[in-house]
Amino acid sequence: MIRVSVVGAQGRMGSHVVAAVNSASDMELALTLDAGDDLNQVSRENTDVVVEFSVPSASLDNVLALIRHDVNVVVGTTGWNEEKLETVRQALTSHPDVSVFIAPNFALSTVLAEHFAAQAARYFESAEIIEMHHPDKVDAPSGTAIHTAQKLATARRAAGMPAIPDNTQTDAGSRGQVVEGIHVHAVRLRGLNAHEEILMGNAGEQLIIRADSFDRTSFMPGVLLAIRHAGKTPGLTVGLDTYMDL
Repeated sequence: MIRVSVVGAQGRMGSHVVAAVNSASDMELALTLDAGDDLNQVSRENTDVVVEFSVPSASLDNVLALIRHDVNVVVGTTGWNEEKLETVRQALTSHPDVSVFIAPNFALSTVLAEHFAAQAARYFESAEIIEMHHPDKVDAPSGTAIHTAQKLATARRAAGMPAIPDNTQTDAGSRGQVVEGIHVHAVRLRGLNAHEEILMGNAGEQLIIRADSFDRTSFMPGVLLAIRHAGKTPGLTVGLDTYMDL
């Protein structure tokens, strides 16, 4: 049995993680912690994997504390950038047996959409991303959309493609955030959950790849997949695609 502790257990995502772990035949729930709880309760004696779903302002400190306790971590909190990732890599050098996994998105449909889009990006002159979420989401654009844009940009560079054409003269913020040359637009609307459209175009044709997560339960198969892989690859791993044989 995999002993799983959950940080952020009473949150929107954490509560679903608790339910998913309780329903998994190969896992048992160890500890449930929330803001203000002492992470020193977590140790290798009671926990194999911690699932961390907190808030961007707290996530890095939580992960660093758990690394110091030599416990494997699966992170679903968004708001990660290269500077924060590098901080985690440096912390792991003193704990070579610990694994930290960070997922921009746990929805299998979204991971597959990103994978397909990266394959297609080298064939299209233009590419943009629209991400749509509920208004309670604290970051914009989403970590998923940023990660998707980075994957598209990498594929385009590898194919030797030129910059995406854009003759806009006055922006005023309407063209969204630019991530490695890819425009990313964020919509926050009541009634939405998590949705992403990747749009690509050539003269006379368009390809749209869209992934929709209508309920947070859609993320749980990906969370359980990451838990089952925890510890098998020490160090920092980013992206669920690494566990999906893509």
